[in-house]
Amino acid sequence: MVTARVLVAADKFKGSLTAAQVAERVTAGLRRVVPGLQVETLPVADGGDGTVAAALAAGFERRTARVTGPLGEPVDAAYALRSDTAVVEMAEASGLQHLPPGVFAPLTATTYGSGELLRAALDDGARTIVFGVGGSATTDGGAGMLTALGARFLDEDGTPVGPGGGGLARIAEADLSGLDPRLASVDLVLASDVDNPLTGPKGAPAVYGRQKGATDEDIAVLDAALARYAAVLGPEQAALPGAGAAGGIGYGALVGLGARFRPGIEVMLDVLGFAPALARATLVVTGEGSLDEQTLHGKAPAGVAAAARAAGVEVVAVCGRLALTMDDLEKAGIARAYALADFEPDPAVSMAQAGPLLERAAESIARDHLG
Repeated sequence: MVTARVLVAADKFKGSLTAAQVAERVTAGLRRVVPGLQVETLPVADGGDGTVAAALAAGFERRTARVTGPLGEPVDAAYALRSDTAVVEMAEASGLQHLPPGVFAPLTATTYGSGELLRAALDDGARTIVFGVGGSATTDGGAGMLTALGARFLDEDGTPVGPGGGGLARIAEADLSGLDPRLASVDLVLASDVDNPLTGPKGAPAVYGRQKGATDEDIAVLDAALARYAAVLGPEQAALPGAGAAGGIGYGALVGLGARFRPGIEVMLDVLGFAPALARATLVVTGEGSLDEQTLHGKAPAGVAAAARAAGVEVVAVCGRLALTMDDLEKAGIARAYALADFEPDPAVSMAQAGPLLERAAESIARDHLG
C-alpha cells in the first residue's frame, strides 16, 4: 500500500492569508482527520505580488534595499537571494501598496525604484535574476527602471523627460550606452502572468490603467506616450508577450535589459523546486483566493495543476470563491475545488475567518481523498 503524501502548493488568498499561511491551515486541517499525515508545503506565486514571499518560504535569504517609491519617496523593498539567483518583485519598489489610500499618480508614478532594486541584486552577486512583475502603481514602460540603471531619455532640447508615463510624451532620444555593464552577463527572466502588448486596446494603459487611477483622458495620453517611447526605443518588442506587464515595465526589461519572457508560474515552479516535491507526492492541494476565468490564464493553480497532471498526480484546489464549472476544473487538471463560500456564504465573514474555514475545507479534502 502506497503511503499518502500531500504536497500543498497554493498561492495566497489576497487580503486574507499569505501563501505560507494557506499551507499552514491546510496542513492543520488535513492532519486533524489523518494524524501523522506526511505533508510537504511549497507556497507558490505567479510572478506578481507574493513572489518574494514564496521564494523566502522555499529557503531563499531575505535582503532589503532603500529605494525610490512610485511617488518619488524612499521605501524599503525586499528581494530574495540564494547563491547567485535573485528573485526581485517590482511591486516591492513600485507597487500600488506604496500609494497612500485614495492617492494615485497615473501620469507621473515611476519605476525608478525597481531599477534600484535590480541594481541591489547585482551588487549582491546575482547572475540569474527572476524579475516578477505585477501589482504596479506605474505606467511608464519601465523608463524609470532603465534610468536608474544608467539609461537617459531626452526631449528635443536634450533635457531629461519627466518621471512617469506622461513624461514620455516628449521623448525624442533614448541613450542606453550608460546601462550597467553587468546586465550583459546576467540571465534576466521576466516572470509574469500577463501577456498583453505595450499599447493599443489590449495594452497596458487600456487594460490596467484604471486600477492605477487613470481616467479615459489619462489612458489616451499614456497610450500615445508609450507609443512614442516605443518608436524611439524599439517598436518590434512592443508587441511581444509580456511587454504590457506592470504598466509596460515588461517592455523596458525586454528591449533595454535583454530579458526573456516566461510565464511567471513556470519560472517560479522551477526556482522553488516544485518538480522534486511533486515526485514525492500522491496528492497535490493548490489554490488561491478566487478560482475564476483568470485562473485558467497563467495563474499559479493552473500551472501547478498542469505540472501535476503531466506527472499523473491528482490535484484538488482550495479557494475563497469558486467561479469555474466542473468542466473548467477538469480541463485544468483539477479533480475538485473546495470553496470557503461553501462553509460561509457571507464574503466579509469568509475573508475575516479565512483561516479556520480553510482548515474545515482541508478536513473535507482529507475525508474525500485520503480515506
